[in-house]
Amino acid sequence: MSRLRLAVASLAFTLLVLPAAAGAAVQLRGVDATSYPTIRASIFSPTGGGEPALWENGSPVAGFEAQNLGSIVAATLLIDRSQSMRGKPLADASSGARAFVAAKKANDQLSVIAFGSAVTTLSPFSTVKLDATDPLTHLRPDSARGTALYDAVATAARQLLGNPLPGRVIIVLTDGADNASAISLTSAIAAARLANAAIYTIGIEGEGFTPEPLLQLSTSTGGQYFGASSSSDLGRVYANVAAALKKTWRVQYVTASIPGDQIRLTASVVGEGSTTTLAKIPAGSTTPLPEPSRLVPKNAYGPGGPLAVAIGVAMLVLFACLFFLTGIRGSWVRSRIAVFTGESTGNPKQVRKERRSELFASLFQATEKTLGDLKHWRMISRMLERADVQLRTVEFFWISVGAAILMAMLAFLFGASPVILIVLATIAAMTPYSWFWLKMRKRLRAFEDQLPDLLITIAASLKAGHSFKQGLQAVVDEGHPPADKEVKRVLTEASLGRPMDDSLAEMAERMASKNFEFAITAVTIQRQVGGSLATLFDMVADTVRARQQFARKIKGLTAMGRMSAYTLVGIPFFLAGVITLVDRTYMHPLWTTSTGHMLIAIGLVMMAFGSLILKKIVSFRG
Repeated sequence: MSRLRLAVASLAFTLLVLPAAAGAAVQLRGVDATSYPTIRASIFSPTGGGEPALWENGSPVAGFEAQNLGSIVAATLLIDRSQSMRGKPLADASSGARAFVAAKKANDQLSVIAFGSAVTTLSPFSTVKLDATDPLTHLRPDSARGTALYDAVATAARQLLGNPLPGRVIIVLTDGADNASAISLTSAIAAARLANAAIYTIGIEGEGFTPEPLLQLSTSTGGQYFGASSSSDLGRVYANVAAALKKTWRVQYVTASIPGDQIRLTASVVGEGSTTTLAKIPAGSTTPLPEPSRLVPKNAYGPGGPLAVAIGVAMLVLFACLFFLTGIRGSWVRSRIAVFTGESTGNPKQVRKERRSELFASLFQATEKTLGDLKHWRMISRMLERADVQLRTVEFFWISVGAAILMAMLAFLFGASPVILIVLATIAAMTPYSWFWLKMRKRLRAFEDQLPDLLITIAASLKAGHSFKQGLQAVVDEGHPPADKEVKRVLTEASLGRPMDDSLAEMAERMASKNFEFAITAVTIQRQVGGSLATLFDMVADTVRARQQFARKIKGLTAMGRMSAYTLVGIPFFLAGVITLVDRTYMHPLWTTSTGHMLIAIGLVMMAFGSLILKKIVSFRG
């Protein structure tokens, strides 16, 4: 008798557990192949376990993307405010939606859309809860008759399409069928699929309610339908929606199947079992072709076009290699027989080196002929001369161009966007200029600091009975660069017959020294009117020293203002970099959306104007 009771109890337990287990199995919903070759689906696990595994036709899918809808999502709340929702239903719907908003995570983005006879966006996407709860609190029923449900879904899908977050959800609440939309149910589903959004529908199942459209919206997009017997039950339903999101994974991957194939998808979660479903790739699905390049003529595309371009490029490269090798071979043969023909008596290696350098001579000559008359060309030439760099302007130009081309090639190989590529190439091209400009500023500053001692040395030499030229030679003998090198150049030019005054005036212009120009003017006047040149140099040295002390005092008084300017300019870049490293998702809209790019451009322009104003405030010209 006891065995019989045990068997009956076991049977009853089995009958009770099996339905629960069947309802708690892993579910694969809304398999979508309309975006071929990308396959999308939703995987529901009963307990919200770990990340699911996926198989296609018995082979594991590698590299598929999985996003848990309970983590960070972009959700759009669609609230029916048609006339049938007037009174308590709309109040309960608003209350339930506010409870859902209050339970959201800090980084979730929510938007609110109300629909009746027309669709109205009450709140755009925002992470601030108040932005969503405030319009929900003041929600009022529509004055006109009609329910534009499908138009509201399409509007939500368009908004989600521009959102950077991968998890996208549309939550729809309504008590009736659509009767005022301009689009059909099929178009609404297609819009949601295009935005990769799962639709979760909530139906207030009153008299005459038909759930079929809501079921089709949810099942076709990988969402779920929830029914509420009355509006009073909406708070619990919204809580069930939030719980379902935590247990749902939105997955997508690139399939190897071709259009028209039927695929068998299997999803499994560790410890929760697996499920299999069949799906068919539409026969008309094709991979979208890239747009034609504007740099290549249109007739290069089509049958034979790419092949013709490839053959043309290959022929050009082949001819270039042949010409280069022929030139090297000819130079080698010429250098070998040069001793016997009398063309050259030098070292053959040196002759080959000279001939290789001649390959660049024509390029440099053409560049100088084209750009030599430009103002910026002369400015760069003066900068190189002041920096004491043994480099021609044309060589500097091609170094900058080569750096830009090399950086652009590296950026292109690493897949950088065109904007980033241009920015990196510009930075690479400006790097040599910045280096030589800093070197020039350092050298000019060193000469300015040496100027009082230089004038005192000349004055001491004149007091000892030496000539002005011997006084300059004393500066050279002391050997303090850059003053000794510049004065030595003046003496060399004077020994070659150039007037001393012209050489000194050019030195003052080359070193961009107003103080030295002031001293040279005083020497010129003294030579015309007479007087003690040594005393004059002492007076000029004291004046220059006083001017430098006054400039240093001004620099010290404005140090706080300059540091404030540097801090105000640097803080935005520092914060942007740190926040990007800490939370990339938070900064993602700034770097990837058109609105973010516009904000960056406006910020940079405002910072540029602010920098100019701050520079004007702290600058002083004595």
